[in-house]
Amino acid sequence: MFDIFRIVENRRYYFLLSLFLILPGVVAMIYNTFTLPTRTPWRLGVDFLPGNRFELRFLQPISEDQIRQTFQQFGIANPAVTRLGDPAENTWQVRTTFIEGERAQEIRNALARVAPLDEARTQVQSVSPTVAAQVTQAAIVAIVIAAFAILVFIWLAFRKAEHAFRYGVCAILALIHDILIAAGITAIFSALFDWEIDALFLTAILTVLGFSIQDTIVVYDRIRENLTRYRSDSFEVIVTRSVLETLHRSLVISLTTILVMTALLLFGGASIKQFIAVMLIGLVSGTYSSIFVAVPLVVAWFERDLLGLRTPRFVTAS
Repeated sequence: MFDIFRIVENRRYYFLLSLFLILPGVVAMIYNTFTLPTRTPWRLGVDFLPGNRFELRFLQPISEDQIRQTFQQFGIANPAVTRLGDPAENTWQVRTTFIEGERAQEIRNALARVAPLDEARTQVQSVSPTVAAQVTQAAIVAIVIAAFAILVFIWLAFRKAEHAFRYGVCAILALIHDILIAAGITAIFSALFDWEIDALFLTAILTVLGFSIQDTIVVYDRIRENLTRYRSDSFEVIVTRSVLETLHRSLVISLTTILVMTALLLFGGASIKQFIAVMLIGLVSGTYSSIFVAVPLVVAWFERDLLGLRTPRFVTAS
């Protein structure tokens, strides 16, 4: 009979669930790569494409919707609108795809008709293709460096445990799992609802990685402690006990954070909804992967039994 708390014994079911969640996103990324003009897995936002940056200082209050509607009148469907500083200052930043100088001036004039502009503190800047390429490269490097740093940290922290390197590799695989789910769902929404990725998307991904690895390390550390306490138990029993001992802490922290993210998603501004949605997806995935992916992968590697079909072995603490 299936028991959700027999985590390592039932690891094949959790691995299949992960595969079921990841595959549609991978298909969406492949579809977008062949159909989008940029030939990328997602629609790229203005942070990764040549474009314009409007910094607007209004002399009277104006809403985000009014700014968006003005840009949409000129055929710019998804401008990235962000309030800057104190709301009382009425300062906004808008990022768009590349706009020629005359058209940018027309948009600026249209905005001035909605609310008067402080011309001395209003400017329009262009982002060249070279700068956009550098931003993309820096984003990739940041994720790679973060993953490598996590691997080294876990390896050093668990250096006295048996096969410490395996813990680090399994933690990285769990992080890749979280990235694929968040990126895959973003790709699906990109195809269906014209979502675009920007610098905030990368911020969300890196935040999720930090949150996920924290939960994973807590469980791994308890496994290391229990290996010396319960020498006569099998490795699977020790790991299951460790997960159950840390489950309450992980769920309380995760559910609290998820509730806050849900509130922001429902009641926050339009400019941060996509960022919050990616964060929420990643947090749910990170909570799941810390318990149902990272830990079972360690057991599968130690037992050399990916699907959990053989008799568990007994271990001796180092």
